[in-house]
Amino acid sequence: MKTFSKTPSSSEKLHRVPCPLCGGVNFIPRWEVQGAVFAVCRGCGLTVQNPRPVAEHLAYRYDDEYFRYEIENEEIFFRLMMLGLEDAAFFTDIAPTLPPLKRVLDIGCATGRLLSHFQSLGWETCGVELCAESAQYGNERFHVGIQVGNLPDLNLPAGHFSAVHASHLIEHVDDPVLFVREIASVLAEGGVFICVTPAIDGFQARFHGKKWRSAIPDHVTLFSKKTLAKLLENAGLKVETVKTWGGLAAGTAPLWLKKPADRWAKVLGWGDVVLMVARKPYTLA
Repeated sequence: MKTFSKTPSSSEKLHRVPCPLCGGVNFIPRWEVQGAVFAVCRGCGLTVQNPRPVAEHLAYRYDDEYFRYEIENEEIFFRLMMLGLEDAAFFTDIAPTLPPLKRVLDIGCATGRLLSHFQSLGWETCGVELCAESAQYGNERFHVGIQVGNLPDLNLPAGHFSAVHASHLIEHVDDPVLFVREIASVLAEGGVFICVTPAIDGFQARFHGKKWRSAIPDHVTLFSKKTLAKLLENAGLKVETVKTWGGLAAGTAPLWLKKPADRWAKVLGWGDVVLMVARKPYTLA
């Protein structure tokens, strides 16, 4: 399946940024894709788009075209998110360890399909979505409490949620440090953040290089397992679970080759996608 991405407009305003993870200003050029330049921070190894569009111009990309993409792939995305949660044993092993009030926040929730599943299990739900059309559709269909906007601008209550989920979202965020700090703020003590994102240290990225399916203009930061863990830990969260999956992209190899490749990528931690579960520690009295 083709990853949604818009070709950058010539009217987009670009600016250079320091590394969001370590503050470094020295970068090594890595790839150029459709006019988007990806570079590696010499200090910590994080890959970022630099220069990149200013935040408000990035937001313009999530319009009715993006809404149609979400609707067309709603059930596929839901199944993939469920597979990730099941792989991490969220419902069986993690959920019983969470604070007693079952409140979940899904950031970049699209139409709210995953939230509707949580709601059916008795969870109190809240969603954050940049695309207004997706949010309206989800609220009318599922009644799951989707708000439109960026997380830091919504003033959600501190310490409120026992679980926060963001799937294939953090790579789109203009300021991932602020984003994760806000997540840490709205999490209750003992709550968890489930983060899913393309893995730039996975086999597919290494093999395909700039032709990797996740090297696209809409992705402004690309994480390895190491840099993602560092981002979460810097916000005061403790990484407890790391899973990867995806050895060969669907349709690129026969099943007799794809199945063992997927299996070994998972065993070795070389999958195309990484899922991390990070917990907010309890404060010592």
